[in-house]
Amino acid sequence: MEYNSTQGTNPTGAVPAGGLSQNAAAAIAYITIIPAIIFLVMEPYNKIPFVRFHSFQSLCLGVAAIIVETILGVIPVIGWIMLPFVALAFLAIWIYTVLQAYKGNWFKLPGIGDFALTQASK
Repeated sequence: MEYNSTQGTNPTGAVPAGGLSQNAAAAIAYITIIPAIIFLVMEPYNKIPFVRFHSFQSLCLGVAAIIVETILGVIPVIGWIMLPFVALAFLAIWIYTVLQAYKGNWFKLPGIGDFALTQASK
């Protein structure tokens, strides 16, 4: 599957049977890992590559945040000083990805985005 900005868009503007547009579902997938998992198992969203991509990217971003913040939390002094700044960076990334998903963009985070794109194309 080749990456481009028009994949998974809904040119007719039709709303899937579940009632959410693709853009709304992709943005909601970033709220916590729970909506992301639900969209990966619930039809019709698990058939839409755009929603699958953002759901996988959301899961990977959440796991990365937990791992990095846990590691920084156990490192005395330096880690504790860096932790609030890293958490703020993850918050900024999260807000940006929510906005990009809502706009209908296939924004790929470095490393994580490639994995998410591979999983979405399966």
